[in-house]
Order: sequence, then C-alpha cells, then structure tokens
Amino acid sequence: MKIFRFTLIIIAFLLVIYNATKLNFENLFEGESQVAVIGILAAACVILLMVILNISHKIKEKRKV
Repeated sequence: MKIFRFTLIIIAFLLVIYNATKLNFENLFEGESQVAVIGILAAACVILLMVILNISHKIKEKRKV
C-alpha cells in the first residue's frame, strides 16, 4: 500500500508539470488553459490527501507501540 501511495503522488506531480506547460498566462481562464488550471488543482488535491494519509499512517504506527 505504501508503494501505491507514493506512485499516486508521483503521477499527480507529473500531471501538475504537464498541465503547467498547457497554461496560457494571458488568458488563464479561457479554453485549454482553464482545463489545465482545473487539472493542476485536482492533482494538487491528490498530493495533499496522500501526504495527509501518509502522516496518519505514521501516527497510527507510533500509537501501536
């Protein structure tokens, strides 16, 4: 399960990078750039949730001892 969590973080990070290349800073909320912004926000949410999950598992392991 640990490998799966880190894999999701890596995939989400790669999606952030890919979507950042699609941004048009002159028209940020129009057309393909809008889709890229939504993709970046979604991938950032995945990264945040996976980091929170990793921290909660570390706390759970420490409480068992």
